Amino acid sequence: MTFRPSSHKRSPAEGAFLLVAIASLFCPILVRAGAPPEFDYWLYVAAESADQVDLVRYGPGGFEVMKVIDVGVRPTDIDGPHGLRVSPDQEYWYMSLAHGNPFGSVHKFRTGTDQWQGAAEVGMFPSTLDVSEETGLLYVANFDLHGEMVPGTVSVVETGSMTEVARIEIGVMPHGSRLSARGDRLYGVAMMSNELVETDAWTFTVRRRLDLGRTANGDSTSPPMGMARPTWAEPSPDGRHVYVALSGMAEVLEIDIGQWEVTRRFQTAPGPYNIGVSPNGRWLVVSHRADGSTGIWDLGEGAEVARVRNSRTLTHGIAISPDSRYAFVSVEGVGAEPGAVDVIDLQASELVGTVNVGSQASGIAFWKAEPARETGP
Repeated sequence: MTFRPSSHKRSPAEGAFLLVAIASLFCPILVRAGAPPEFDYWLYVAAESADQVDLVRYGPGGFEVMKVIDVGVRPTDIDGPHGLRVSPDQEYWYMSLAHGNPFGSVHKFRTGTDQWQGAAEVGMFPSTLDVSEETGLLYVANFDLHGEMVPGTVSVVETGSMTEVARIEIGVMPHGSRLSARGDRLYGVAMMSNELVETDAWTFTVRRRLDLGRTANGDSTSPPMGMARPTWAEPSPDGRHVYVALSGMAEVLEIDIGQWEVTRRFQTAPGPYNIGVSPNGRWLVVSHRADGSTGIWDLGEGAEVARVRNSRTLTHGIAISPDSRYAFVSVEGVGAEPGAVDVIDLQASELVGTVNVGSQASGIAFWKAEPARETGP
């Protein structure tokens, strides 16, 4: 496989043009509310229609793009970077490329230098991915937008050699999947077969399934394929619950993992898509892809405390800072619009900053927080 970033060199003229383009496109915008941040927060965000990943930093000095990383494989086609995840030790970051011939792939980079380390071919249209601290393996959902409505898979990749070691059959169109805090269970949804699936991360076997369509109906009848359209599963930090976005029903379900049943329902704006739960367990954050907004719930109160309008339409991914103060939300943009990353102060329930990134911003992953730079004279 020829990977473009490892060999692509720009001429001085190209470099000058790129600097001008970045200065105009990625002009940082900062809107402050409440106390300013005490740390610099670093994140990666994928631009699906630009074949790039942007490294962004938010802190007391503003919100800015620090680096634009070319990640396409084929120079003449769009490869579609989609899912992103940083390893638990923060040494590497991983990215899924949706397109390929015939399959997609996942790629490994070193944080800091952002040098490509290797790749593995997986299934069709790999989307979300996660890395387990316990097993050391990477798990990527193969969304498979093409062909018959047949059960899709999760690929398991050994990250040292970047080798696919297994495929686990999940359901029709697997999508948002996340590991438990311990890293021993994978929770994922099958969008078109209306399922939540719990998988053993060590043995690669499905342990339990929950019919989300039947659960959404509240009776013994399951709705037609794809009616509930679950798009994301997010386990809570304490391991007691998993939260599932039902895009087709405009709600998020709280599911007790021990009892394997719904304990609460949260009504959302149209098109709930991605979910984040803050590390302190207080906040539930939901992106509304069909509404251009982000919802915030206080899980202790069980109530929505804010619905924040995003900087543009097609809200996508969520990454929450380790101190549970900020939610960073990727926003795709429409047509010729650039993508964006919005930052929401969860204490103030307000949008406090936004920065433009590449077109169709999608996957977003938190890298690190560090003491803020000196900003004064």
